[in-house]
Amino acid sequence: MSDTAVIVPAKDEADRIGATVTAALALPGVDLVVVVDDGSTDQTGKVARAAGARVVRHSRNRGKAAAMESGAEAVRLLDGDVPRHLVFLDADLGETAGAAAALIEPVREGRADMTVAVFATRVKLGGHGMVVRLSRDGIRRATGFAATQPLNGQRCLTRDAFEAARPLAHGFGVETGLTIDLLRKGYRVVEVEVEMSHRATGTDWRAQLHRARQLRDVALALAAREPVITQNLNKLRPKR
Repeated sequence: MSDTAVIVPAKDEADRIGATVTAALALPGVDLVVVVDDGSTDQTGKVARAAGARVVRHSRNRGKAAAMESGAEAVRLLDGDVPRHLVFLDADLGETAGAAAALIEPVREGRADMTVAVFATRVKLGGHGMVVRLSRDGIRRATGFAATQPLNGQRCLTRDAFEAARPLAHGFGVETGLTIDLLRKGYRVVEVEVEMSHRATGTDWRAQLHRARQLRDVALALAAREPVITQNLNKLRPKR
């Protein structure tokens, strides 16, 4: 039964996107892989298409949340009478994307509205976990849910759950926002351990800039969902 689509936001991932698409297309029940080429300057789109994906291209980089929205809209246009479940995967998973089958099963069987991957083998990261702690603590304050890997982007959702979470939080705040919004609305979120791995961020200036953007986006997602913080921020804004 083909009831699931995979969406892969991608920017400058020509070296890994082909293997990721191939593995995703082999997942049970998956008949569609949409790669959203988010302003790449390499051959990401071309390689993804050659591997069998449908490709949606952003002419400029619009960020992860926008890529997820574009991918979900592309799937909606191709859906039949019954909406597909949506799996979101990072572009650099390579052949380990095949482990996403474990994320799909609880959703397909009606035991979860959204699954979140927990990587069994953790890659040593160049950062110090500040963004992870910020997200985890914010989710706990907002919902009481203790997220193991709150920033993990490997997720499977029902179409209904995805629509309930829109509009998505901006950029790298999307995972934090998704978890909080769905839990607050009564949707069932289940963590699933998987054997996946992707490229770790380094310690050079590009990696530090990436983490700074993550920190900003997660903080903004949390602020928008915590009324007291939002009220205080509004008080600090200059009056016109």
